[in-house]
Amino acid sequence: MASSTLAAASCFAAEGATCTPTGMQDLRRPRCVSPPAASAAASASSQGGLTCPHGISRSLMIELILRRSPRSRSTLSSGLSVLLPACIQPSLFAIYGTSHPAVLASLLGSCANKLKDIITDEAILILGVEKELTKLLRRVELIQCCIYDAEKRRIKEQAVNNWLGQLRDVIYDVDEILDVARCKGSKLLAGHPSPSSGKSVACKGLSVSSCFCNIVPRRDVATRIRSLNKKIENIANDKIFSTFNSSTQPTRNGPTSKLIRSSNLVEPNLVGKEIIHSSMKLVDLVLAHKEYKSYKLGIVGTGGVGKTTLAQKIYNDQKIKGSFKMHAWISVSQDYSEVTLLKEVLRNIGVHSEQGESITELQRNLAQTIKGESFFLVLDDVWHSNVWTDLLRPAFHETSVGIILVTTRDYQITKRIGIDHTHQVDLMAVEVGWELLWKSMNIEEEKEVQNLRKTGIEIVHKCGRLPLAIKVTASALSSRELTENEWKRYLGRFIGSQSILLDEIEEALYLSYDELPHRLKQCFLYCALYVEDSVIERDEVTWLWIAEGFIEEQQGQLIEDIAEEYYYELIHRNLLQPEMINFDQDECKMHDLLRQLALNISREECFIGDVATLRGGNMSKLRRVTAVIKKDMLVLPRVDKVDVKVRTFLTVKGPWRIEDTLFKRFLLLRVLVLNYSLVQSIPGYIGKLIHLRLLNLDYTGISCLPESIGSLKNLQVLSLKWCNDLHGLPLAITLLCSLRCLDLYGTEINQVPKGMGKLKLLTYLGYYPVGDRSDDALVQDGWKLEELSSWSQMRHLGMVKLERATHSSTNAVLTDKKHLKELVLKWTERGEGSYSEEDVGNTEKVFEQLIPPDNLEDLSIVGFFGRRYPTWFGTTCLSSLIYLKLIDVQSCEELPPIGHLPNLKYVRIDGAHAVAKVGPEFVGCKKGDHVCNEFVAFPKLEWLIFADMPNWEEWSFFEEEVVADVSGVDGAAEIRKEDAQPARVRLLPRLLELQLHGCPKLRDLPQQLGKGTTCLKELTLIGLNSLKAVEDRPVLSEVLVIEDCEGLEKVSNLPEVAELHVGGCPNLSHVERLDSLQRLGLGEDMQEISSRWVPGLQEQHQRLHGEDLDIYTLFSAALQEQWSTTTEGGRYPASELWNLGEWRKMTMPEVLKYVLKQLCCGAEEHL
Repeated sequence: MASSTLAAASCFAAEGATCTPTGMQDLRRPRCVSPPAASAAASASSQGGLTCPHGISRSLMIELILRRSPRSRSTLSSGLSVLLPACIQPSLFAIYGTSHPAVLASLLGSCANKLKDIITDEAILILGVEKELTKLLRRVELIQCCIYDAEKRRIKEQAVNNWLGQLRDVIYDVDEILDVARCKGSKLLAGHPSPSSGKSVACKGLSVSSCFCNIVPRRDVATRIRSLNKKIENIANDKIFSTFNSSTQPTRNGPTSKLIRSSNLVEPNLVGKEIIHSSMKLVDLVLAHKEYKSYKLGIVGTGGVGKTTLAQKIYNDQKIKGSFKMHAWISVSQDYSEVTLLKEVLRNIGVHSEQGESITELQRNLAQTIKGESFFLVLDDVWHSNVWTDLLRPAFHETSVGIILVTTRDYQITKRIGIDHTHQVDLMAVEVGWELLWKSMNIEEEKEVQNLRKTGIEIVHKCGRLPLAIKVTASALSSRELTENEWKRYLGRFIGSQSILLDEIEEALYLSYDELPHRLKQCFLYCALYVEDSVIERDEVTWLWIAEGFIEEQQGQLIEDIAEEYYYELIHRNLLQPEMINFDQDECKMHDLLRQLALNISREECFIGDVATLRGGNMSKLRRVTAVIKKDMLVLPRVDKVDVKVRTFLTVKGPWRIEDTLFKRFLLLRVLVLNYSLVQSIPGYIGKLIHLRLLNLDYTGISCLPESIGSLKNLQVLSLKWCNDLHGLPLAITLLCSLRCLDLYGTEINQVPKGMGKLKLLTYLGYYPVGDRSDDALVQDGWKLEELSSWSQMRHLGMVKLERATHSSTNAVLTDKKHLKELVLKWTERGEGSYSEEDVGNTEKVFEQLIPPDNLEDLSIVGFFGRRYPTWFGTTCLSSLIYLKLIDVQSCEELPPIGHLPNLKYVRIDGAHAVAKVGPEFVGCKKGDHVCNEFVAFPKLEWLIFADMPNWEEWSFFEEEVVADVSGVDGAAEIRKEDAQPARVRLLPRLLELQLHGCPKLRDLPQQLGKGTTCLKELTLIGLNSLKAVEDRPVLSEVLVIEDCEGLEKVSNLPEVAELHVGGCPNLSHVERLDSLQRLGLGEDMQEISSRWVPGLQEQHQRLHGEDLDIYTLFSAALQEQWSTTTEGGRYPASELWNLGEWRKMTMPEVLKYVLKQLCCGAEEHL
């Protein structure tokens, strides 16, 4: 596309902008994945610690585990040129229009709500402008009634588009004047409080001189509001407005071309083993439940990812065909007709329906036909759960056996339908995508296009590994010559856009966006400001949404909780892809093609690139800017004669220096992110940014904050993480009356102001430094525990330097925090020597008093040096706990009793050096306890991780019993110990993943693992040098990872293991009886020893499955050597940096680059 065209296109993204990643905040949940093989891991563990790469200290690695790493960089937007391919027709631009009504509807609703709230505010009453605001509210509500009709007509009528653009500008102006009014009114109130009646108007109850002082601000605000009223009156008087229908309801207005509905025929050109294995697994599930009255399966994934293809393969499987008397394939789609759908089900089973039959008659007919029969039903492309719950379920109640298979983009649909098993379809591996590309071009053999492989792989990446995009692109390529130049010419059309977004792909993806409630559309579009393929962190992006005003407040709920619900709803709808290495999906990514779609829709208001290239005219429309800096300084465009209306200003990997004029020119900023820059000081006139809601200065060189920051009355988020030169907070911080988040993680603050209790709205406080009883009038070295009492809305609290805390007079320091969800308690590691007995006793008493509220969901304990846990562990005060992390608790010899906790899902125990035995005390059940005769231990636990426990030798869940085994040679009795599990006790019924890292003395696993733990999917064993065998465990995990277990000799009789990874096990001479094994990964150091048992596994797999076993190499020696050099000896931290799931899809150089990218800020640039 020509540059002149780009200048006119309003998503102003700079051509050729770099894609260097950065991050706003690092508020991470635990990452729970397995590290790679490490030859020195065991020796490191045995010495009681693990060395961290690149000089990263143990404390920083703890921050990684607790979601606060300075090295871990979530990546906000980079400069990506949004060059729309020429093949996108003008009709698509018409679809999005100059101002998308979905966003406008949200803006109007938000504006109306703010006006209602502010009209009775004392700060407004003192200005005497409530009448003007009331008039403004009436006009906003009048226009709000007609916005949906405008949305419906915008596609065909340019005049409506222009009208919507004018409306958008005015609504933004209203939002801004409300801030100004509240700010000026608050200043007047500070000196002249209004009467308590609440009915005061300007000057009532004030002296004549005070009233005179009010004239100037009152006149200024009133004049601006009257001007806005005039503008919005002109919009309402526009002749186009009189033609709108106020009764029109929201409607979908995506691309209008009709999408082809799916059929039950199997797609040609099926590629890759993944779909074969997935279909086999799901077919087996169907057959295993074919005797059930009702069993429901769901296939979930983003649009175009291959859900229908998988469902077709299952539907046409001969085992399915022979197991059910009746079959039906129904393509539902968004706008289905209930009558048509019921008739289609009847037609599928050979029943003719009469013309004009009602829904009730059709349901009755269906129920009579299928009564007592076995039925297999596929509902493809389901958008609303009532197609099953209201329409089909009553009839299917009559079947003897009913298996329902549902495909949907929305995970919540499966919940509402009551799906018993959900299968997530992931993006294609690159190699499989390449195979799909050439096969979809009707090419018989790869050798015909072998010379195009490199370019083809690039095309697959441009398609985002999305099967639909690959097939559509293949169709476009099939009419071209099979030459490298021709394919490169085709790629050249998308050189700036980073992804291939053709019309057919865009139409399919737009359906998901169009289905969103209005409140979510703004949030989805905002995510496009993140760099392609970057990590979006939940806590980070929700604060951004809050600062921009996207969240609709609800009575009785904190706004942060509502924003979190928005985040998870976008994940459930598959518009954001969760990072599976995180247990609770608190990190995600946005698919490249969905991001491109969002950029296209929001192009009127977004700029991504080098701001120095902007011209004044362009600046007048922009609301959000992501600055990609190509030089050492951020240079702003000249905007002398232009009103800059930018609300969000983000920097990518921070400029080295920033012009101070940023704070003078961008006066309407709500979000300012300057992290990762060499900003050393903030000018005093930052206090003029009265609209600012979020200020992020993470990882900057600032040493102080100006006192003028106290003027930012609207500031909600102040993030100061890892500011190494900042050691004190200004007194004026106590004036930030709207502050909700103060994040100090990693910043060593030793001077804090008194009076923080005035900040009543605080919900997030990261790194609350506990003081040591200094009584200075203005500043102190930390806050006392008692000062926590003022913050009743606290959701997240991180307390540090707890060794300085003193025994309190009350146990209610935390118990009254009814909103508290996350609590981090951290003691400082002693520099030299050890803590005294007095210190130990004091810290145990303090810990005993920190009783959390019963609503707590996430508890992290770091560096506690007492010898016993508090007595409230395992009691009802932790009844809501979901996540528990015990890090570097090195003096407690026993683990706390947590087996009874009813909601616990994730446990990580790292660095428990004093623990030699884990027994019944961990379960919370000792012999003789009557409650232990019948209960479920760890009823909801899904992930269990032990790491860096060098002295741990024995593990049992229950009291041991001595058993005499007389089956030995010559009938001699062999004495052994076994867990005496009570007959009615269930153990770990939901455990999905178990990891053990760096436990060199642990001799065996409990017998219950792999026998009673039927849900266990993945077991990782790393650095268990004393472990001799893993055998005779009938339900032991689908994935088994074994690394650096030098004493391991045998792996046998594990019938459920489908994937095995082995490395660093030189004595493993027997691997056998793995009946379900599909994939075998071997480290290069295993090549010789594995030759003893690999042939037997291959022969068994060929006999059982009729195909070759998939065998691949995990690591090359060169890579291992390079990694060892990089990480100073090759020892790995007991952290959650590693994603073996990703490694399975990478080449060796890609693995190294990936790991370095996770560990080292900017290391990937040197590869």
